[in-house]
Amino acid sequence: MPAAAPLLLLLAILWWPLVLPLAPGHLQSPPTFITLNGSRLNHLLLDTHSGHVYVGAVNVLYHLSPDLQLLSWGKTGPKLDSPDCLPPIDPTDCTQAETTDNTNKLLLLEEVKEKPVSLIVCGTVLQGICEKRSLENVSQVLYKTDNPVDTQYVAANDPRVSTVGVVVEQKDVMLMLVGRGYTSKGPGGIPPITMRRLTPVARHSAPAFSHEELGKLVVGSYSEYNNHFVKAFPHNHYVYFVFSRRDVWGKREYRTYVSRLCAGDPNFYSYVEVPLFCGGGYNLAQAAVLGYHRDQPTLFVAMAMGQASTPTPTDRSALCVYKVEELDKALHGAQLLCYTQEGKDANNMEKAYIEYEVSSNCLKLPQDSLIKYPCGGEHTPSPIASAIALEATPTFTWNPLITAVTTATEVGHTIVLLGDKNGRLHKVFLHANGTGTKYDTVEVDAESPINADLLLDSTKQNVYVLTERKLHIAQCEKHLDCHSCLSNRDPYCGWCLLEGRCTRKMDCTRHAQPHHWIWSYSRERQCVSIESLQPSILSREEQTQVQTLIPDHLPLSDESLSCAFGSLAAQPAVVMENRITCQSPAPEQLPPSPPGNDLYMAPCIDRSLITYIFTFILSYVICCRCMACVSSMWPCHWCVKDELCTHDKSCPRQHIIYNSRVSTVSEVTTCHNMYSDLFFFLKVKINDYYYTWRSSEQSMPRGPDSCPCVWALQSFPLVPVGFDTELSLQGKNLDIFEVMLICRLSSHLIHLQLYDCSVGQSDCSQCRAVAANYGCVWCADETPGCVYNQSCTSGTTDTCPAPVVTEVEPLTGPLEGGILLTIQGSNLGQSFQDIQAGVTVAGVTCTPLPEAYRISTSIVCELQACANVIAGPVVVTVGGSEKGESQQTFSYQNPQLSRIVPEKGPLAGGTMLTVHGSQLLTGQRTEQRSDQITGLQAFLGSKPCLSDTWLICRTSHSNQTGRVPVKVVFGKAERILESVLFSYMEDPVITDATPMESFYGGGRLIYVTGQNLNVVQQPKMSVSYEPRERSEVRRRRHTNVSVRNPLPERKCSRRCSSAVVSFCLQIQELCTNVTSERMICKSPLVEPKSRIVRVWFEMDNVHIDFPSIKNKTFTYHPNPDLFQLNSESRGTPIRFKPGGVLAVEGKGLTLAMRKEEVVARLGDKECDVKTLDNTHLYCEPPEEQPLALDDSDLPTLKVLMGSLAFDLGPVEYDNDSHSSVPLAAQIGLAAGAAVVVLIVLVIILMYRRKSKQALRDYKKVLVQLETLEINVGDQCRKEFTDLMTEMMDLSSDVGGPGIPFLDYRTYAERVFFPGQKGAPLSQNLDLPDSRRQTVEQGLGQLNNLLNNRLFLIRFIHTLEAQQSFSQRDRGYVASLLTMALHDKLEYFTDVMKTLLGDLMEQYVAKNPKLMLRRTETVVEKMLTNWMSICLYSFLKEVAGEPLYKLYRAIKYQVDKGPVDVVTGKAKRTLNDSHLLREDIDYCSVTLTVLVKSGVEVQPCPVKVLDSDTITQVKDKILDQIYKGAPYSQRPAADSLDLEWRSGQAGHLTLSDDDVTAIVQGRWKRINTLQHYKVPDGATVALIPRSQSSLGVNQFYQTGEKTPMLEGEEEEGLRLWHLVKPSEDPEIPKHRKSSMRERERAKAIPEIYLTRLLSMKGTLQKFVDDVFVAILSRKRPPPIAVRFFFDFLDDMAEKHGIDDPETVHIWKTNSLPLRFWVNILKNPQFVFDVQVTDSVDAVLSVIAQTFIDSCTTSEHKVGRDSPVNKLLYAREIPRYKQLVERYYSDIHNAVSGCYQEMNSTLTELSGMNSLVALHELYKYINKYYDQIIMSLEEDAAGQKMQLAYRLQQVAALVENKVTDL
Repeated sequence: MPAAAPLLLLLAILWWPLVLPLAPGHLQSPPTFITLNGSRLNHLLLDTHSGHVYVGAVNVLYHLSPDLQLLSWGKTGPKLDSPDCLPPIDPTDCTQAETTDNTNKLLLLEEVKEKPVSLIVCGTVLQGICEKRSLENVSQVLYKTDNPVDTQYVAANDPRVSTVGVVVEQKDVMLMLVGRGYTSKGPGGIPPITMRRLTPVARHSAPAFSHEELGKLVVGSYSEYNNHFVKAFPHNHYVYFVFSRRDVWGKREYRTYVSRLCAGDPNFYSYVEVPLFCGGGYNLAQAAVLGYHRDQPTLFVAMAMGQASTPTPTDRSALCVYKVEELDKALHGAQLLCYTQEGKDANNMEKAYIEYEVSSNCLKLPQDSLIKYPCGGEHTPSPIASAIALEATPTFTWNPLITAVTTATEVGHTIVLLGDKNGRLHKVFLHANGTGTKYDTVEVDAESPINADLLLDSTKQNVYVLTERKLHIAQCEKHLDCHSCLSNRDPYCGWCLLEGRCTRKMDCTRHAQPHHWIWSYSRERQCVSIESLQPSILSREEQTQVQTLIPDHLPLSDESLSCAFGSLAAQPAVVMENRITCQSPAPEQLPPSPPGNDLYMAPCIDRSLITYIFTFILSYVICCRCMACVSSMWPCHWCVKDELCTHDKSCPRQHIIYNSRVSTVSEVTTCHNMYSDLFFFLKVKINDYYYTWRSSEQSMPRGPDSCPCVWALQSFPLVPVGFDTELSLQGKNLDIFEVMLICRLSSHLIHLQLYDCSVGQSDCSQCRAVAANYGCVWCADETPGCVYNQSCTSGTTDTCPAPVVTEVEPLTGPLEGGILLTIQGSNLGQSFQDIQAGVTVAGVTCTPLPEAYRISTSIVCELQACANVIAGPVVVTVGGSEKGESQQTFSYQNPQLSRIVPEKGPLAGGTMLTVHGSQLLTGQRTEQRSDQITGLQAFLGSKPCLSDTWLICRTSHSNQTGRVPVKVVFGKAERILESVLFSYMEDPVITDATPMESFYGGGRLIYVTGQNLNVVQQPKMSVSYEPRERSEVRRRRHTNVSVRNPLPERKCSRRCSSAVVSFCLQIQELCTNVTSERMICKSPLVEPKSRIVRVWFEMDNVHIDFPSIKNKTFTYHPNPDLFQLNSESRGTPIRFKPGGVLAVEGKGLTLAMRKEEVVARLGDKECDVKTLDNTHLYCEPPEEQPLALDDSDLPTLKVLMGSLAFDLGPVEYDNDSHSSVPLAAQIGLAAGAAVVVLIVLVIILMYRRKSKQALRDYKKVLVQLETLEINVGDQCRKEFTDLMTEMMDLSSDVGGPGIPFLDYRTYAERVFFPGQKGAPLSQNLDLPDSRRQTVEQGLGQLNNLLNNRLFLIRFIHTLEAQQSFSQRDRGYVASLLTMALHDKLEYFTDVMKTLLGDLMEQYVAKNPKLMLRRTETVVEKMLTNWMSICLYSFLKEVAGEPLYKLYRAIKYQVDKGPVDVVTGKAKRTLNDSHLLREDIDYCSVTLTVLVKSGVEVQPCPVKVLDSDTITQVKDKILDQIYKGAPYSQRPAADSLDLEWRSGQAGHLTLSDDDVTAIVQGRWKRINTLQHYKVPDGATVALIPRSQSSLGVNQFYQTGEKTPMLEGEEEEGLRLWHLVKPSEDPEIPKHRKSSMRERERAKAIPEIYLTRLLSMKGTLQKFVDDVFVAILSRKRPPPIAVRFFFDFLDDMAEKHGIDDPETVHIWKTNSLPLRFWVNILKNPQFVFDVQVTDSVDAVLSVIAQTFIDSCTTSEHKVGRDSPVNKLLYAREIPRYKQLVERYYSDIHNAVSGCYQEMNSTLTELSGMNSLVALHELYKYINKYYDQIIMSLEEDAAGQKMQLAYRLQQVAALVENKVTDL
C-alpha cells in the first residue's frame, strides 16, 4: 500500500467495533459489540499457546480472550515527542516537542524454548523505541529504557511508514530482525533491515533492542532505497522480507522484491534478493502470507497495479502465488552467479549484481564457495540482487484493491481469504491448476478497508479480521437446512445426513461412510424432508405419544434411537418401518415458560442420529387474565370466581367463560344481558385504601365480551383525607358477583385527587384564599387552623385578624424614592387587591408590585419620593380591617458625595476608586437573603468595600482619555461629584525591566523603565507558579492512574485558569519609587524548585508579561548557599586582622545576583563587598570592630541577597591591647619569647618558605589579574559593545548561507591530508585506456581484500614492522584506508577497535598514560580521521555557528588595530609573541568605495586604518563587499588595484611599493594610507590590475596569510611596515627566547598585559560559547564520542586499569587533543575562510587554553607562567569542571554505540576511491614480499587464500609475475 494508506486506514477503523459471534442457534440475532475506547487499532497478534489475542492500537494495548473478551489493557501514549529530537525529550532543548500519539508499529511475541515470556511492543514516539510487557497484564512493563541510545531506535517514527519484524533464535540467543522504511525526520542512517538483541549482553555493553555489533543492511542512499515493507517471516532457517521499492538498477520502475537472510547470519553476508513479477502489470505488494498449497510451502502475495511510475496503488489488484522452492532456487542462483561468475551467465549477460550502492563487486571465487559458505563470509560479496524476476500468473483478480490475505487448508484443499479496501472478506477456493474461484463474501464494514493482519485462531475455524471482528472461516452453522448448506458451495461445509446439520467434514461422525456427508461440490446431492408430525400442539399439563414419519428410502432398522425434548433427559424411541414414536415429557419435568410468552418451544433431538427429522415445536400454554385468556389462540377458558385460566372445561367454583375459538360447548348457554351496561355506587374508604361494590349473579358467558370490567368514574374526583365518600363507577357484566369485593386503587380508569386543608395554610388569610370547591374553612376553636368544613364543630370565622408586620428591609431610602422595600409578616391580605392601596412608609405611599406579592406573608413595594428628611413606621391596611404597623422605623435620607481617591487611572480600567461622602449606605440592606431582592454588599479582601462615609469601586475600560465625573445611584436618586473629576490617562507602557532573573527567595530589585507608570497607584510584580509538591503529586497521580480509568493530566495553564487553580499559586510584590518613567519592583518570593508558570507586571487592568518586554522570560534560580565563616565549629568566632578582607565561601552566588546588589553588614557597620563570583564573596570590614546589634559581645556577619538573609557567624578583631604587666617584666618576657621564636623560625622557616611561595605568588597574580581586569573593564565593555553591533549582521545570516561551510569532500581532504596539494580526493586515476579496465578490476578485488578483517590487520601490522615505513607514511596510509573503506564505516570502526586493542596491549605493559598522545601509528591517524567523519554533522549543526562567530569576532578585533604586515605582530591579540608592543600613531579612516552592481555604481563605506598597507586596505574592502561569501569565491587582492578618486579627473593608483616609497639607508618602508595622505571620507575603487602595472610580486604560501614582498631583499634593502625588526637587540638565537621571556615577565603586569586582557575580555563571550557548545550537557553528546569513550572504559576495565586519571588522559588524547584542538586552530578546515597569521596566533592561545582545561593536573600560575595561562587563570578551573562533567555524564549514561555515518554523507559517493586504492597498492608493491610472507604464515589466511587473492590483484594491476 502507499505510504499514505495506513494513515487513512487507521482513521477509518477508529469506530470499528469488536464483534463476538453468538451461538449457532442465534446467528440471525444482532451481534454483540465491544468498543475499545474508540482507539485506532494497528496490529494483531495471536498467542497460539493460550489462544489469547493482543491488539496494538494508537496509545493503547489490548489483551483479549479467544472470544474477544477484554482481559487487560495498558496505555502506551500519548507522549511529549518530536521526530526532530532525540529522547529523552527535554522541552527546554526541544522546543518543538508536543503531545504526540503513539501508533503501534510492531507487536511480536518473545519465546524462550518455545514458551512465551513477554510481549514486544514498538511505537512511533521517541524515535520508535521498544519495550517488553507482561503477557498476563499488558499494563505491566517488564523492560524499557529511559535514556535510549541511537541503536535502540527500532520502528519508524512516522505512522505512514511501514515496519515489520520477526523473532528468531540463534545459539540460544533471542534476536529480532526488523525491516523499516525511510523517514525524512529524526536520526538519519538507520538501516532498512537490522538485527537486534532482545536481552542486554554484558560482555558487549549493548542494551536490549540494540543492533550494536550485529548485522544490518548498509545502504548508500536511504531516500533512494526507500523500501516499503509488507511482511517478514521465518522458514527453514531463513528469514524472508517482502517489500516494494523503485528498481534503481534497472528502469527505475517500482517493483516487489523478496529478500532472504540466514537466520544465524550476524553480519548479513548472506543477504540476497530477487524481484517478483505478477503478470498483467501488478507490481506493488499490498499483503503477503506464507501458506501451503498441495502440501508445498507457498508464498501468497496480494499485488496491486501502480499508478504510472509511483508507489501509489490503483484499485486493480490480483493474487499471485509463488512456490517457496522456486523462490529459493532463484535466490540460490543469484548467489552462485555473484560468487563464482562475477554475476554473469554463459552469454556474459549480467544476471546478478551488488545492490544498495555498496562498494563491492561480484567475484570469481571457486565453484564450491557457496557450498562451503552457504551463509557467506567476509570475503564473499554482498548484498546480492538478482536481475531475473520470479514470474507468476495471477490466480485471482479483483477490483477494488486487495489489502489483506491469509490461507487455510481443509482436507487437502487450499482456501484463500482476501480482504479488500471496501471492508469485505472474500473466500476463494484454490484449484489444483492454480486458478481460484470465489464462493462467498462477508461484508465486515462497508466504509473501511481490511487491515493486513488476518490471523486464523488455534482451531483453524475462525479468522480474526482487523476490522476488529472475529469471523468464522467456515460458518457452516448458519445454514439451518440442507438446501442452504449445499447451495452456498462453501468448500468447508457439507450436510451431515444422519446428524441433520451443516458441518465441516471432520465434524460429521460418519463422514467416512458413503452418503452420510454430502459436499457442496459432489455430484450426488439429496436432501431429506419430513412428511408429518402428530400431534404438533400439546398442553404442558398433558402427556402423550408423539409420532413422526420419514421417507421410506432412509434405512433406520439397525439404528438405536432416542428422543430428547429440549434439554430434558433422552428417552428411548420406538421405530416401526418409517414411523418413529416418542413419549412426551411429564408436566413436572418441563421448565417454566419464558416471561411474556404463552408457549414453550422444545426441539425434539435424537441423540444419536437424525436431529433435523425430529425438529418440531411443542406448545405448552400459559393462559392469562380473563380477556387475554378467552381470546388466546390456545383452547383456554376463564374461571371467574377462581381467577384461573385453564384448559379444563369446568371450574371448581363454577362461573366459567369459554374461549371464543371453541366452536361448540355443550355446557355453555347463551349469556343473557351480556352486553348491558350497569351503573352502581361504590363506597370508598380512603384511610384503608379499598372500595367495594355489590352485584347480582350472572350466567356463564363465552368470549372476551363476557368478561366483567369497570371503565369510568361518574362522581366528583376531589376526596378529602379522612372522610368516607360515595363514588359512582361505570362498567359491565358485574352482576355475576354475589358478595362485596375488595379492589385496588391502581386501576388506570379511576383518577382521584386527595387533599388536606391544613397543609400550607398557616393563617386565616391563606386559608380563606383556597378555592371554594375544596371546602376549606378557618375554624376558630381552641387551636385555630384551616380544616375541611365538615370537621369544624365550633363554627367558622368570616373575618381575619389585623395584619402583623414583622420585618422591613431596607430601613433607609433616598428622598427621590425608587428603591424596593420588602415587608414580611402575616395576614397581609388574601389577594393583591386587598393591599394594593394600603401600604405607607413614614406616611408616604409605597406602591406594591403584583409579581412579588406572596399571599398573606410578603409585600414588595416601590418607595415614592418625599420632600423632606423624615422617619416613621411602615403601615399595612388590608381592606377594611385594622392597620398593621411595624416596630422598625424607616428613614428618608439625602446622601452626599465629597471627594474621590485617586483622581486618575489608566484607560484599561481596574483602578480601585474610593468615593467619600455621607449617608452612602442609603437604601442598602443589612442582611442578604436568597429569596428576596437584596441590596449591595461588597468586600475588598476581608474588609467591606463600603461604609456610611465611603465606598470602593473598580473603574471600567474607557475608549479615550479625558476627565469624567463620578456618579452614584440610590434608587431613583443620582448623586454626581462635579467638583472633582476622574481622569482617564494613557495606559502605562514598560520598555525595559532588568535584571531578568532572581533567586527563588525573591527580593531582587527589578528596575523598570517605561511611560505613564505613575498612572497606577499600586503597580505590582506578580508571579504564578506551581509548587514542587503539587507538581510531584500530579506526576505521581498521572503515573499511578488506573489503566481502566485513565485521567487526563491537568497542568498549570499560562494564566492559571479556574480549572487548574488548585495547582497554581500567585504572589505579588508592590513596586516602589514610582515616577512617570521609572519604578523599582522586588521579585516575589517563590517556593524553591517550583515550576514558574507566568511572570508579569500588574498595573490595574494592564498586565504586561515579561516575555513581551525583551522577548525573554524571567528566570528563577535556586537559592544560593553561603557557608559559615567557621565551618568547623559553628558559632565560634573567627579572628580577623584589620586591613584584610573577609572571605565567604558559597555556591551559586552569581546565578541571579551582582556584586553591587549584595549587602554585607558586620554588626552595626557595613562590610564593603569587593568581589563576588560563583563560589566566593570578599568584603572589607571597617578598621574598627563594629558593635553587635544584639546583646552578644561580638558582631556577626550578615549577608543580604535580595530577601535572603544569611547569618554567617561572629567575627572577633585581633587588636593590640595595653597590659598591666610592668615594663621590665614585659621586656624580659619579650626577650625570652624572641629567643624561642627565633629558634622555631630557624627550624621551620626554610621548610615553609618554599612551600608557601608558590601559593603566595598564585594569589598575588590572581589579585593582580583581577585588578588589571577591573581597570580594563570599561574599555572591554566598550569594545564588546562595538563588537556585538558588528556581529548582529552576522547573527542574522547564521543558520543559512551566512556560514560558509566547506563541502564534505574539501573538509575531508584538508583533515585527511593536511598541507598536501593534489590529495587523492581531488585526483583521477591516470592510466592508459588499454590498461584501465584491467587495473580497475584488480583494484576492485583489492577493495574486497581490504574488506577482509584478517587481511587488513595483517597488512597494517606488516607495514608498521618495516623500518623504512616512516611516520608520514603511517598517516598517509591511514587516510588512504579511510577513503577506501568510507562506505563501510562500521567495518572500518571494527578494525580500528581491534588495532587500538593491540596498541593498548603495548602501552599497558609500559606507561598507559602515554597512549594516543602522538600520532605514531596507523591506527592513531585512523582514529583522527574517524572522529573527523563522525563529528562533521555535529560541527555543522551545533559547534559550527559559535566557532564561526568566534573566528569573525577575532578577525574584527584584530583588524581594528594596526597589524605589521612584515612581522605579523598586532596590537590587538592574545598571543604575547605576536603582540605589537610599540605605540603606533594611527587613526580610523572611513573610505567610500564605489561598488559596481550591474549597471549601477553604489557607494559603500568601509572602515580602515591610515596605518594599513594598500594590500591590507584591499583585503578589508573585499571583506566588506563580500561579507558572508566563501573566501574562494571572491577575487584575490593582488588581482585588483586600489584607485583613489578625487574630483572628475583625479585618479591615483595606490600600491604597496612605487617610486614614492621612502628609503632610509638599508630600510625601505611599505606604503600606507598615511604615506599617500588619503583623508577620511575619500572615494576609492577597486579596478582589475593590468599586467603592465605589476611592479612588486606578491604571493601567498599555503596556509600563509601575510603578503610578503620579494625582490627588495636581493637589492640589499630590508622592508619594514610599522617597526623595524632590527630594533630588537642582537642576541644569540639560543639565548633570545629565554631573555625575552624574562623581559616579558617583568613588563607584562603593568604595560602589555592590559592589552591582552582587553582583547580577552572582549572575546570572552565567544570563547565561552564555543567551549559550552563542545562540552554542552543540555544535548546528547555526539554518538561517536559516547561510543569511543565507552570503548575506552571497557578497555580500562578489561586491563584492570582503575586509575581514573589514566582513562581521563586517554579520552583527552582521543577527542580534545586529536580533533577539537585541530579544529580550533584551523577553522579553514571547516569554513571557506582566510586565516591570517594574526588570527592564527589568537586561535593558538584559545586552543592551548582548551588543552589546559582538559588536563587533570592542578592549574597554578606564577610570574614565570606562560602568558596564555595567566590570561585564562581564572577561567581554566571553570572549564575544567565543564570537561569533568562532560566526561562524567557520558560515563554514567547508558552505553553509547556506533551509528551509521554514511547516511548523512551521501555526497561522498562521488569520491574517487580507486585513486586511494591505487595509492595503497604502491605500498603493497613496495613491501610485496613481506606482505605475502605474513599472509602465508597465518593459518586462517591460508584457509581464505588471502595470499593467492593478493597475487591475483598484483597480476591485474601491474602484470606482476606471480606463482599463479
